[in-house]
Amino acid sequence: SSSSSPPPLSSSSTPPLSLSSSPQPPPLSPPLPNPHLPPPGMHTSISEILKEKPLNPSRRSLPCLAQNQIHPQSLSHVLSMPCTPDDKPQTPVGLGSDAVKDHYGEESEAVKDHYGEESEAVKDHYGEESEASAYKAGRTDKTFLIQKPAIRAKLEARGTNPGQPSGLMFRDGKKRIDYILVYRKSSPLVEKRVTFERNLRAEGLMLEKVPSLTNTDIMFVKIHVPWDTLCKYAEQMNIRMPFRKKMYFTDWKSKVMRRQIKSWLPSNPMKLDKEALPDLEETDCYTAPFSRARMHHFTINNRQTFFSNSTRSRIVHHVLQRTKYEDGKSKMGINRLLGNGTYEAAFPPHEGGYRSRHPINTHGAQNHRHLLYERWARWGMWYKYQPLDLIRRYFGEKIGLYFAWLGWYTGMLIPAALVGLFVFLYGLFTMDTSQVSKEICEANTTIMCPMCEQNCKPWKLSDSCVYAKVTHLFDNGGTVFFAIFMAIWATVFLEFWKRRRAELTYDWDLIDWEEEEENLRPQFEAKYSRLERVNHISGKPEPFQPFTDKLSRLMISVSGIFFMISLVLTAVFAVVVFRLIAMEKFASIDWEFVKKNWQFATSGTGVCINFMIIMSLNVVYEKVAYLLTNLEHPRTESEWENSFALKMFLFQFVNLNSSTFYIAFFLGRFAGRPGKYNKLFNRWRLEECHPSGCLIDLCLQMGVIMVLKQIWNNFMELGYPLLQNWWSRRKMKRTESKERTGGGQNVENKVQLPQWDKDWNLQPMNAHGLVDEYLEMVLQFGFITIFVAAFPLAPLLALLNNIIEIRLDAYKFVTQWRRPMPARATDIGIWHGILEGIGVLAVITNAFVIAITSDYIPRFVYAFRYGPCVDKRYPQDECLRGYMNSSLSVFDMGERWNVSEEQSRYCRYRDYRASPWSPVPYDFTLQFWHVLAARLAFIIVFEHLVFGVKSFIAYLIPDMPKSLCDRMRREKYLTQEMMYEAELEHLQKERKMNCRRYHHEWP
Repeated sequence: SSSSSPPPLSSSSTPPLSLSSSPQPPPLSPPLPNPHLPPPGMHTSISEILKEKPLNPSRRSLPCLAQNQIHPQSLSHVLSMPCTPDDKPQTPVGLGSDAVKDHYGEESEAVKDHYGEESEAVKDHYGEESEASAYKAGRTDKTFLIQKPAIRAKLEARGTNPGQPSGLMFRDGKKRIDYILVYRKSSPLVEKRVTFERNLRAEGLMLEKVPSLTNTDIMFVKIHVPWDTLCKYAEQMNIRMPFRKKMYFTDWKSKVMRRQIKSWLPSNPMKLDKEALPDLEETDCYTAPFSRARMHHFTINNRQTFFSNSTRSRIVHHVLQRTKYEDGKSKMGINRLLGNGTYEAAFPPHEGGYRSRHPINTHGAQNHRHLLYERWARWGMWYKYQPLDLIRRYFGEKIGLYFAWLGWYTGMLIPAALVGLFVFLYGLFTMDTSQVSKEICEANTTIMCPMCEQNCKPWKLSDSCVYAKVTHLFDNGGTVFFAIFMAIWATVFLEFWKRRRAELTYDWDLIDWEEEEENLRPQFEAKYSRLERVNHISGKPEPFQPFTDKLSRLMISVSGIFFMISLVLTAVFAVVVFRLIAMEKFASIDWEFVKKNWQFATSGTGVCINFMIIMSLNVVYEKVAYLLTNLEHPRTESEWENSFALKMFLFQFVNLNSSTFYIAFFLGRFAGRPGKYNKLFNRWRLEECHPSGCLIDLCLQMGVIMVLKQIWNNFMELGYPLLQNWWSRRKMKRTESKERTGGGQNVENKVQLPQWDKDWNLQPMNAHGLVDEYLEMVLQFGFITIFVAAFPLAPLLALLNNIIEIRLDAYKFVTQWRRPMPARATDIGIWHGILEGIGVLAVITNAFVIAITSDYIPRFVYAFRYGPCVDKRYPQDECLRGYMNSSLSVFDMGERWNVSEEQSRYCRYRDYRASPWSPVPYDFTLQFWHVLAARLAFIIVFEHLVFGVKSFIAYLIPDMPKSLCDRMRREKYLTQEMMYEAELEHLQKERKMNCRRYHHEWP
């Protein structure tokens, strides 16, 4: 652009866009007033907006190319929408008389189109009235019923610009569609809908109705936001917009050196190609809250792309939430109309199809949705970084933050997975050389006591050789190190996520964004409409919930939570009873393979039954959580979402981990001893641990549930929407085949359907928003941290699952779901506090798992107190020689089993008790008390050590990088300076235009 300033505007009350004192076109007489339209005091009409004085950008404001880089170059011929008459870009500087002529032509066309829009609004208004009266009379308006798809397609094709994508514009091919409302013509709530749409027009929105091509009962209402309405609500919502390019002080020597070093290094294959993604060019511009009075500060190169699609959708949603449909304080908002059936759906449209006949590398992307599919949602991009800026631009900051957190969590799993894999490989390589495993495999003469009361015989310890070797894979010397590492890893992950979130909020211009005061939930307003008090923020009276009512409802909700938790414990108890019964059956079965591996069979079947119970109860928990949350009557949607998320987490966390806690801390602890076993209901003997420990049962429980749950979740996330969309397409084809058979006309193919019809046939986003997505990942985070000492491969399985999860969620958002309303957020909400709580719980549980569940402490006590290394008779690697004999006690089974042979009179069992020939038979030995004291001491030392390290690391890592703090301070300073300079220059230009002399004076 030229360096000279744009032509000045006159300060007198001349029509807008005038460049000089040349004669203006004669004004047109306004149309006759319509008595049915709203009174002029309710809103600002377009004619009044046209009288406002437009402001040109300041000469000092450097052009910010963000608006020109929104679309790739390959999209220019498809997505560069022709400006509406009132949306023409400002006249460039330095144009001649031809530009002036074109300017006058544009101005006259703007006036003509303005009255054309007014007449269209009148027609639409009368159409609404006639529709309402026709419905009341019990007749169907034939203008809304098109019998044959071919005729519908012809009518749709009228007025459509062939150069524009189908389904993204109004019939005139100029106004883009910013939002879609869907309703049924058979709905009896016509008056509410007519009033609501009339008030939407009064707010400045433009509406256009069109019937569905796939269902004669469905009608679509297309919504467009004109430029003046966008500016008005952008100012009300304090939307920050760019006004000048950022300037940085750069050390050019270091910058050139970094470039040279990068040129020598090989390129990172995980990075996205910027040439393939021109949308990822940084929009480095200073931003400020939009203001119509200071519009000259902002760089508006193209009015169509100045406000992004997500911003336009947010503005429409803001209007829809605050528009009335009846008289009354609470009779407003699209949510209420969706709840009572006035409208079937409300959503922003996708930007077109996500597939193309031509390759993207040669022909470019058709639209942002196609670009997201090719560079993000496609399975071939599984190893690439996510285009977070493009995700945020298309779906909004809230969904962008979810995928940023998911990507950060997945990246942080890489070191955890590598360390866990190293611990597992260490156990695998030392499995055959382990002293404990060798003693068990060589114990051919050691007779173990029977495992059940009936039909069970004594067995040899060497029969469990495989079981002992598998146990060593997960219970070895690296277990303690890995538990400490994962506790520190959880802290580092959360602290570095805070820094990453701060960088994203800065890049996405969310630092100074404050969440606007939320609207009350319609259910809350309906319940407490008679009780009002003044809101301290807005200063307006609003319904409120008395403290006693809130407390009573909260107590009922808490009681319901405890009842559901008790139901979980009941299910766990049922699984325990099943394991006791299955243990006796498998131990006495005739099948030799099962009889020999009865512990694997018992644990495996118990885990599978437990998984089925978990997935069944999850369905019940979701309904109960929904019911309890509605019973509390939260005030706003965010309070409802936080309350629902907390309940869902508590239910599913207890449901998923209760059986795991039983196996980790209760299995085999209260079994008793031979001759004096503890029995459940005096019938079933409690389950014992294997002579090599109980950790293998815990490992099997975690591995099976984790793998099965991930497979099930992935199917429900992608497979279920695919089946639903397939069924919808199948019903459409059946309907079209019937119409083709009856009418003899060719049916429109789905490719030729407009975009609103395609989006209507997609599945809506989950009603709970991102709760289910976060819940799945948070439960996984608990699974890989709380019991990670028992299953070192958990981070590796989580990493593989998350690589698939990112592409599944991307594919689901881009192809299977309607486009959600782009919402803003600065963090992940309540989930961050839940993650911190899980990190604290993980330290405690891992300390107990190592001390109580594993055999690390008994082996440690034996090696340094009772083993051969005490008197240095053996090398260091043989300190555990004789450990198995020391950990097994002796029982005299001669009297009970009528054993006559001396060599088989005694059997061994796992415990630290005195022999039957000692002065106090079967009493606890001194070694038992030594092991118990060592376990308690380890728990205390481990917890204090790990908590101290976690706190120290959290103190060392600031929540915001220092460089980012400095950039924010400098940006704030430069923003104030530039705003002042731009305002000063604007005032000086106005004085020049008014021919006022000034001699370097301040305004």
